[in-house]
Formats: sequence, structure tokens, C-alpha cells
Amino acid sequence: MDGLFDYTDYGALLGLVHNSLIAAALLGVVGGLVGVFVQVRDMQFAVHGISELSFAGAAAALLLGGSVALGSVLGSVLAAALIGGLGVRARDRNSVIGVLMPFGLGLGVLFLSLYDGRAANKFGLLTGQIVAVDTVRLGWLVGVSVVVLVGMAVLWRPLMFISVDPEVAGARGLPAGLLSIAFTLLLGLAVSLAVQVVGALLVLSLLVTPAAAAFRVTASPVLAPVLSTVFAVVSAVGGILLALGSSIPISPFVTTISFTIYLVCRVVSARRQRSGWGTRLSEDVPAASPSPASIP
Repeated sequence: MDGLFDYTDYGALLGLVHNSLIAAALLGVVGGLVGVFVQVRDMQFAVHGISELSFAGAAAALLLGGSVALGSVLGSVLAAALIGGLGVRARDRNSVIGVLMPFGLGLGVLFLSLYDGRAANKFGLLTGQIVAVDTVRLGWLVGVSVVVLVGMAVLWRPLMFISVDPEVAGARGLPAGLLSIAFTLLLGLAVSLAVQVVGALLVLSLLVTPAAAAFRVTASPVLAPVLSTVFAVVSAVGGILLALGSSIPISPFVTTISFTIYLVCRVVSARRQRSGWGTRLSEDVPAASPSPASIP
């Protein structure tokens, strides 16, 4: 246990992970915003399913000597396209995800078993590595983050409308199916970012938990995304800063911070309910739908 933590040269070590800190901050912003719709649209299972094929794509790239970041993105986009195209309805979506998850995980395990390189590279795809983000990979992460953020800015209002009041949105002519597929593709890109930092097994800690925590303490359509983003950034960046002086992978730190924030928000929510003050938004559905007149 004495060898697990050593912060004596912490200042010098910070210079080694500046790319990872930038990537973690970007992931926190992207994950926090995307996570809002993951909660509203009840797509937590989809996050896990996409991460399995993202892992398979990254493992295939590692085996072939290609770009792990590109492989992760391609795997995520493929999974998102299959889930979005074949599972518009929730029941169909869950069935598609249930089929894709073991297939993607099996492929990933196969590719890693055939890889003869460093064991740390294999382990990092599953649990994350704080020094794995080089300049080239950071460029990929920045580019993907910009695409996701621009896409979310364009889709936010109509997507929120169809998410909380699909019947009225359909009556007003909004293309619910097309918007759902577009968001699923953006979700796939966000998952590929998370795999680069925390690994394929624990992406839920940045794409689900922060938003779930935010919805525990506020029903505001403005404050909830802000809190979700703050929680995700604190979890990702804080996890790297704690893991820097430890031999433990980054993912346990990220998940611990994220889970602690969630527990605190649950306590705050419970105290509010007992005191009769405030209204808690459920984890699954927003407390109030936006007025149709307020959404173009």
C-alpha cells in the first residue's frame, strides 16, 4: 500500500499530462452536455453498448498499428448508426444494444489477445491511461469535440422538444426519427472521447452519472446542463490530478469522484424533499415540458 501513492515530484509530473488534462476538460464539457439527453431520452444502456464497439475499434487499430483514436471513433460511429437506424423505438433499441454489446466485447478481446505489444496498451483501452494522449491524439479529440458541440448546439432545442413531448413535436412536423439518429451519432462520438480517457468499461461515469446528479438537485433547463458539465469536468480533471501520483489507473479516481458527487446530490435532494422546499427533477424525465411556442 505504501507504494501506491507518491506525490513528491508532483509538480514535475504535471508537465507530462497537460494533453491529458486538456482532453479531460473537453470530455467533461462534451459528456456533461450529451449526458443531459442521455438522461432525458433514457439511453444509459446505449452508452454502454456503443462503448463496447468503440473498444473493439480501438483494439483493432492497436492490433493493426493504426490510430487508436480513429479506431475508437469508427467503432463508436458504427455502433451508433446501427442503434439509431435499427432501434428507433426504445424496445427495439434495447434489443439491438443487447446484441451488439457481447459482439463488440468479444471482438475487442480477440483483437487484444492477438496483440503482442505492451500489456499497458491493452489495459489502457479498458481502464484508461493518463499519459496516453499525445499531440496527434489530442488533435483528434479536439476535432471530435468541436463536431459534437456544434451538433448539440444545432439540435438542442428541437431535440429537447421531441424528447419531452414527442406527440406535440410530431404534430408540429419535427422529424423525430432523423433527430434521434443524429443524436445517437453524436453520442457515439462522445463515447469515443470517453474511451480515450477513462477506458471502455467506465464511460458511464462521465456520460451518465454527472447528468443524473444534476437532475437530482435542479429542474432548470439552463442550470441542469451547467451543473452536469461542471460535475463531469471536475470528475475527469480531478481523476487525472489524483491518479498522477499513484500507480492506480485513472478510472477508479474518476468514478469515485463522480459517484461521490452523485451521492451528495441525492442527500441534498432528500433533505429538500423532507423540508418541503424545491422540486426535484426525476432522473429519467424532466419535470416540465417546454412550451411548444417557445421552440421553433
